[in-house]
Amino acid sequence: MSKRVKDLLTKDFAKRLDGVEEALLVNVIGIDANQSVVLRRQLREKNIQLIVVKNSLAKRAAEGSPLATALNDAEGSLAVVWGAEDFVSLAKEITKLNDDKAEFEQFETRGGVMDGESLSADRVKEISKWPSRQEQLSILVGQILGPGSELSAAINGPGGTLVGQIKSKAEDEDS
Repeated sequence: MSKRVKDLLTKDFAKRLDGVEEALLVNVIGIDANQSVVLRRQLREKNIQLIVVKNSLAKRAAEGSPLATALNDAEGSLAVVWGAEDFVSLAKEITKLNDDKAEFEQFETRGGVMDGESLSADRVKEISKWPSRQEQLSILVGQILGPGSELSAAINGPGGTLVGQIKSKAEDEDS
């Protein structure tokens, strides 16, 4: 491959990764064309991008970006995966694919980068067990609304009891 073609590929890859600060590295070598189409379709449905790139070109394209820390330690062929709702959701999906050896036997998580920190494959698996953004928001809303609902019940409880007693007395007087 000529130097000019390498430069064009590097620029294209850098343009695709512009603004991407968190990504995962996976191995897709050994996945046949039909499985690759199925894999890419599954990822696209979840708004996850996958690009297979030569390691040296990826390192050059990521120089000066947050992804450089993960790519500097990478060896061999790799694919870069990014997107999804948040990084935890991405880690969950990639870990699920990694564990599903029946469908994608050769698929393997190799690491990644989150908040500028290089991640190992084991660390990605740990992160996949964290609650996603959606789950964190629902936990937070529950914690915010919990004391308010308890306060509301405490205020309304005696009032409801008093109304019940007054109603009971009124019915007794009518009888």
